[in-house]
Amino acid sequence: MRKVLSAVMLVASVSLAHGGPKEDAYQVVAKWGKEFTDADVDAIAKLYAPDALMIGTLGKVVLTKPEQIRKYFDVALNTGKPRTATLDSSESLVVDDNTVVITGFDTLTGTKDGRQTIGKGRVTFVVAKRGSDWMIVHLHRSPLPAT
Repeated sequence: MRKVLSAVMLVASVSLAHGGPKEDAYQVVAKWGKEFTDADVDAIAKLYAPDALMIGTLGKVVLTKPEQIRKYFDVALNTGKPRTATLDSSESLVVDDNTVVITGFDTLTGTKDGRQTIGKGRVTFVVAKRGSDWMIVHLHRSPLPAT
């Protein structure tokens, strides 16, 4: 009886620990920041849905294929190491149980000629459920204007 009761309590605690769509989407964005900082190209590319759209910081085209997104991060994350990405502030909109928009301001750091570079920017993630996984379906980031 104790084993059954323990199992029920464990399942209940796991269910209560699970957040809603907003929390799930923020977990994906947190993973994105970690993989960016770790310069893990494969891991960051796997966070994007196969049909994702992306416009990088200085992008001049919309990336529409997984191999384009991976190539973008292969260059971006392997230049100017070490790098960091921090979401400084954000707002979210839960569109439905399967789609969340997160938009805000971030700071990216890198290294150039032995000195740290700091890039403040505006960023929008659209995170959606694909099957049982939450994935990035859209990312747009642009530099914060000087004025």
